[in-house]
Amino acid sequence: MRNNLRQANRILTSIVVSMVALSALSQVKSGRPQLVLGIVVDQLRSDYVEQLQSYFGERGFNRLLREGAYFENVDFNCANLDVASGTALVMSGAYPNINGIPQALIFDPSTKKATPVLTDAQCMGNFTSETLSPSALTVSTIADELRVNNDGLGLVYAIAPDAQQAIILAGHAANSAFWINDVDGKWSTTTFYKEVPQSIKTRNYSQPLANRLNSMAWEPALELERYVDIPEARRFYKFRYNYPDADKDRYRAFKQSALVNEEVTSVAIDYINNMKLGNRGQLDMLNIGYTAAPYEYSKDADNRFELHDTYIRLDAQLERLFDAVDKTVGMNNVVVFLTSTGYFTDGRPVDAKYNIPSGEYYPERAISLLNMYLMAIYGNGQWVNGYYNRNFYLNRTLIKDRNIDLSEIRAKSSEFLRQMSGVKAAYTYEEILNNPVNEDLKELNRVMVPTLQGDVVIKVTAGWSIVETLNGQSRVTHIRDNAVTVPAFIMAPQVKSQRITDAIDASFLAPTVSRILRIRSPNAARYMPLSLY
Repeated sequence: MRNNLRQANRILTSIVVSMVALSALSQVKSGRPQLVLGIVVDQLRSDYVEQLQSYFGERGFNRLLREGAYFENVDFNCANLDVASGTALVMSGAYPNINGIPQALIFDPSTKKATPVLTDAQCMGNFTSETLSPSALTVSTIADELRVNNDGLGLVYAIAPDAQQAIILAGHAANSAFWINDVDGKWSTTTFYKEVPQSIKTRNYSQPLANRLNSMAWEPALELERYVDIPEARRFYKFRYNYPDADKDRYRAFKQSALVNEEVTSVAIDYINNMKLGNRGQLDMLNIGYTAAPYEYSKDADNRFELHDTYIRLDAQLERLFDAVDKTVGMNNVVVFLTSTGYFTDGRPVDAKYNIPSGEYYPERAISLLNMYLMAIYGNGQWVNGYYNRNFYLNRTLIKDRNIDLSEIRAKSSEFLRQMSGVKAAYTYEEILNNPVNEDLKELNRVMVPTLQGDVVIKVTAGWSIVETLNGQSRVTHIRDNAVTVPAFIMAPQVKSQRITDAIDASFLAPTVSRILRIRSPNAARYMPLSLY
């Protein structure tokens, strides 16, 4: 009896000591953040988050809405954004004309091909043949400043489906950046970064995506009758997408599907658990890229069903991620910022039966007509080198050889292109650089990197489609000029729960997060931090 009493006392004492120790640890850790979760969701929209709020659980988007600062209208103020340029703006706090990342692909007029903006032949790929580095990113990022702040003791990792987004999320100073490559589905990186986490090696060798993808299928996560916000005609049959070996685009299609967010979350949780992120006594950072983009491989032009399901599944992955962090680090020791890439590609053409004005613009035809026009003025020659992403590139070598004033031929080209059907406006290099008098020119100026800029940029009329060939593949871009509401969330123990409805420039995010972390803002961040306390 006496022995049992002593044993019970020892157990009780052990429990009390453990509780005191855990309480002390919590007090020490809660004095400053231990982990930063930076989440950038490609094409995330505020209206979809709010519209689908009743579909979400309590610990994903609704937790951010309930406990964080919610900015419902973040303005990126830039033309022709994509996943690379949008992510770079978020992480650097600077527009593309400053940070060096105007778009994901850069057109080379001499080869007439578009290559990734982060291409770097000096850096080999690891688990991939891609040669990429952050060298084209000309300024520092939040990730860089965090790493520098404590002399490299804080760990910084980034993961995303897209290679360039992963690298931009990592910045220049990170331990590593990993993405899913398009050829064999392996998690890949560049030799610019020196570390390959063991969890990545294990996943690539023991649980490769190639072995799992055959058994995966994307279909609605909920019963069909629960998707009440989808037109009834789309809810008669559920969609289903498979990714078999025979499909040469299986990895590209998977990376655009809602299923990829689950793969990304699994890797993120592996990092947190295996590398003890947030539990090392240093400020660590894990940056994550997700997707909420319309599914390009949809079997129906109306892909709203798939898009709604993507948001519902993304919410489940945020909940899964936050729960894992709660168990290991405690969300009271974590700073979370989540935002979009600032644009939306609505690829749905409108059926001709509705009589909405539309048309097709063919850049190849425009090049031929423009070249004939310039030959009539300046003589025979190939005056136009190419077209990419609404930019026309003139043959500057020929122009120099013929001793023709470059600004003059640009102006004449702009005047000619402006008269074509489907062209709403055309702007010269000089107008964009020196005279941004209207909103179109201001948005073009903010993404202008002079060494990469075309000679004339066109704006195509809303409702029209651009039909072009790029790198040997045809693509169609449907033009819509709708303003898109873009959200941002910041959740941290010292940040008050609040909803901000005023339009806020996207450049605010980097300096505001930096202030919360008590580190320097990125070196080109142009805005003062907002006070959220």
